[in-house]
Amino acid sequence: MSPAERRNLVDPVADSPLWKVDLPAAEHGVLVPAHAKEFLVERGESGEPELRMTWSGFDVDGAPALRVVVDVALDAATAVSYWSISLDGLGELRPASVRFPRIGGLARQEKEALAVPIWMGQKTNKPREIMNAGGRGRRLEWMYPGILSMQCLALYRENGAGFYAACDDTAAFCKRFALFGDGQGGIGFEVVQLPENAGESGGAYRAPYRALLGVFEGDWFTAAERYRAWALKQAWARESRLKTGATPQWAIDTGLWVWNRGRSENVLAPAASLQEAADVPISVFWHWWHGCPYDVGFPEYLPPREGTQPFQDALNAAHARDLHAIVYMNQRLWGMTTKSWAERDAARYAVKGADGAIRPEVYNTFTKSPCASMCMGTAFWRNTYAGLAVEAVLDLGVDGIYMDQACSSLACFDPAHGHPVGGGSYWIEGFQLLQRDIREQCRGAGRSVALAGEGCGEAWLPYLDLMLSLQVSMERYAAPGNWLPIPFFHAVYHGYFLPYGNYASLTMPPYDALWPDETAPAEPLALLDRKFAQQFRMEQARAFVWGQTPTLANFRPEHLESRAAEMDFVVRLAKLRRRAEAYLLHGTMLRPPAMDVLEAVIPMSRLSIYAGQQGALSEYEGRYPLVLVSAWQSPEGGMAIAVANIADTSQRAAFTLDSTDWPLAPRGVLRTLEDSGAEKSASYEGGVVSVDEELPPASACIYVFSKD
Repeated sequence: MSPAERRNLVDPVADSPLWKVDLPAAEHGVLVPAHAKEFLVERGESGEPELRMTWSGFDVDGAPALRVVVDVALDAATAVSYWSISLDGLGELRPASVRFPRIGGLARQEKEALAVPIWMGQKTNKPREIMNAGGRGRRLEWMYPGILSMQCLALYRENGAGFYAACDDTAAFCKRFALFGDGQGGIGFEVVQLPENAGESGGAYRAPYRALLGVFEGDWFTAAERYRAWALKQAWARESRLKTGATPQWAIDTGLWVWNRGRSENVLAPAASLQEAADVPISVFWHWWHGCPYDVGFPEYLPPREGTQPFQDALNAAHARDLHAIVYMNQRLWGMTTKSWAERDAARYAVKGADGAIRPEVYNTFTKSPCASMCMGTAFWRNTYAGLAVEAVLDLGVDGIYMDQACSSLACFDPAHGHPVGGGSYWIEGFQLLQRDIREQCRGAGRSVALAGEGCGEAWLPYLDLMLSLQVSMERYAAPGNWLPIPFFHAVYHGYFLPYGNYASLTMPPYDALWPDETAPAEPLALLDRKFAQQFRMEQARAFVWGQTPTLANFRPEHLESRAAEMDFVVRLAKLRRRAEAYLLHGTMLRPPAMDVLEAVIPMSRLSIYAGQQGALSEYEGRYPLVLVSAWQSPEGGMAIAVANIADTSQRAAFTLDSTDWPLAPRGVLRTLEDSGAEKSASYEGGVVSVDEELPPASACIYVFSKD
């Protein structure tokens, strides 16, 4: 950190305890350092900057010998400190959670930003406003493993000083990262550790991982680079299915995904038409094929709603045209109004809270039907789901399963399930068993299967082939104004998984024919106003420059004519990506070069399956850059810059690269791959190369730098 940036990022007078232990059975309910009568600080004996802090003398009934020990070590070279905590002498007391480390009073800075790996990643420039809205403190929590795809976050001043927090947990123990406001503009941070099998703790708790707290200078990409240096050394990266060659080749070769819903004539036939017109390998992401209503009747998927034989016939015809399909099957929900819920006594195997109760989840805004999350730690649920998935692959002939909500986890407190109660690593261990059973049963019958999951998650890299990354179009489903998507996960793990997905649609949302007639729209899939064409291009351009396989939702063959310009843009991006797969499929994301980019106010459609329906906010305006850019390094060491112009007018692309800062050869050739299929080249020398040219309206290109 530069001398100008050397400052304390924590308010030294902030009154915030370093740890809190939730002890429901204790007198105080919550134990904090101030309850201790004795405090001891000891230096480490290794000569390294290490401290041990011990609190004791708590006078807690039933635990007279209780003590809390915190060890902290500093790595001065990286400006990172390592924190661990243990509790001894608990007696019969059982901690519900251990909140450690807690850092209150994070210093306010100008141009402040918060970056969190919420699945693909999100960033806000209003962290204090969000957590102190209306003069009241607000708390934000994210579960790991789950909605938090990586165990880190960063609060920083743009291109200035930043606070970095992470954990070095390699077993994916259940935990939460949390930020909290004090109602007066202050922000604090804590890791909420969830002890495993607290009831069998033997009177002690020792954190099975360390927390990392540090400082840096830069932005969210700087934080991603720091995390990447650790993350790519872990088993989940080494054993990722893409890196080990386990992912089915057809999934790797897919040039464009079509995300359609309903019967085969609404899904497979349009995909075949697009494949013929675009001359790009198409695969199908298929929802609403099942015999039950969406978000209501799970897991009663079979038989398909059009019947088994017609479904098989349609899929066989698609295979004859080199089309592949993965079908939707939610991997943790059971509809609580279904016949099978009662008949199979499914409630026994649902996730339970600490009070022993099921927490119903309601997703369907039309039916309000409750669903229960099934516990991944139970063999009952894994066998139920695996049986359905294997039947879909072996009997119906599908090529893969989209396991909705796969990159998520919950803490379960049912002691009858046979897994550690509360926290632990049983969720990801259960998923590993589930996917193994599906793959082995299919392989034994001579079939391979592709498995996809919702969102992103490092712990799932060895188990999933594809990860649905929908935040490229989060404006269609999220409340506007506070958060923007960033490729946080991609910046760390690109090349170790296949990201795909996009809500980008030219139509109104579809409506399941099995939902109530009274809430059905007059015309599902009606074309959207052309004023949203720029939003559509932005969503497709984000996926392109961030290294995802392009995806098109709700496609109809007539769009090739009625929305020819938008469809042409999608196809050109898909073809251009295939010419640079060493970068956009297998490459490592680099920091994008600095460019002066114009911004514009763009009309935004806030419509998805549920968002923006029934009188809710359905459109608004937002300010966005008109040119998107990313940088890449191939496994062989080559470098490329991808740019996309989403505007209706030409835009300037100007940047300079220097070999002292970039993996650029001292002399070489710059090849420009245009989305028209054309290519031009020019030589450069001296280790410096500059680009300054006009990008045509609604266009993209890739600049590839190679040795002479």
